[in-house]
Amino acid sequence: MADGRVERGNQTRRAVLDRTMSIASVDGLEGLSLGKIAADLGLSKSGVFALFGSKEDLQLATVRAAVEVFKDEVVRPVHRDRDGLAKVWRLCERWLDYSGRRVFPGGCFFYSVSAEFDARPGPVRDEIAEARSDWTRYIERLLDDARLTGGFRDASDADEVPQLAFELTSLMELANAHSVLHGDPLAYERAGRGILRRLRAVAAAPDELPERPPAFTSPS
Repeated sequence: MADGRVERGNQTRRAVLDRTMSIASVDGLEGLSLGKIAADLGLSKSGVFALFGSKEDLQLATVRAAVEVFKDEVVRPVHRDRDGLAKVWRLCERWLDYSGRRVFPGGCFFYSVSAEFDARPGPVRDEIAEARSDWTRYIERLLDDARLTGGFRDASDADEVPQLAFELTSLMELANAHSVLHGDPLAYERAGRGILRRLRAVAAAPDELPERPPAFTSPS
């Protein structure tokens, strides 16, 4: 009986977080309301309060849940790929696909909530900032792995890594912003072309990278 209650609690928590991630990607984390979530899901308000305790706790749990979704969609699928710039491209391609498929209805979850909390100090901002820093560090690590394994034309140019990571991230996030605002899937293709041109420019073997990204369909 105790195990059944725990599992029901876990199921309720998952259902709540699935809903809050979707809402936050469109309306922001400040748009979350324990009472409204309970009503939307046909749950008791007291039951939702028992799981999360406060709005801030719900916001933090939502960010952490979104991190796991992001890892499943973008990071883990390329984890075992061979190091090199082709792996970096596949990671970027996964990111563009994650945003373009609207895994979260508002596009990239972290782009949305970062704009909301970037100038508001506190635990929620810290959680978002850490998630974004982890993502940047991961791209930099893959780029540096590619450099150290001979993937760069100039293997001694370690300073290129953070600059290149910044440019790739900028292209992905601009594609997300443009597509969400205008409903234009070509933004992802343009970003993909820009990413590939940048990677091919530093690659020791540019032919190992595609010349063009795949076509992206309209967001559903």
